[in-house]
Amino acid sequence: MKKYMLLSLVLFFVFTSFASAEDFLGAPVIPNAETIVKTKARFEFKSKLSHDQVLAFYKEALKDYEDIAFRDWKEDTYIEDDGAMSWHSITISKIYKDGSTSVTIVKDNWTWIIGTLILRFIAVFVVLIILFIAMSISGKIISNIFKKAEAKKAAA
Repeated sequence: MKKYMLLSLVLFFVFTSFASAEDFLGAPVIPNAETIVKTKARFEFKSKLSHDQVLAFYKEALKDYEDIAFRDWKEDTYIEDDGAMSWHSITISKIYKDGSTSVTIVKDNWTWIIGTLILRFIAVFVVLIILFIAMSISGKIISNIFKKAEAKKAAA
């Protein structure tokens, strides 16, 4: 009976913390977090929760959104919005420093958007140039093979 009472108490606090969570640019913020830096485009804070608990919080809070990608890196977990949210990414540090986990939420900005588009535009032409060179080389090889075959037929 004590186990159920303890479990219900823990669940009560966990779910009420999700319901009362504040946000930054539409991205949820862990309650009782210590603010490090907060500007219009960036919000850095520390949480007493571990990396796994913070990650579980964000997975639960963002589960209804389709365009959210979770990337597991060596020192961070990177959550990226590929949709139309106001925020671009949430970075959760795996380094548990001073008894807290640092989290950074970054606003979507036009520099990143335009840079990505320019990079893709250039990449398309690089791929087309590589294909053109490969097809030119293979065309010359194939035409030389046919010329040698026609020369053998003419000589015979």
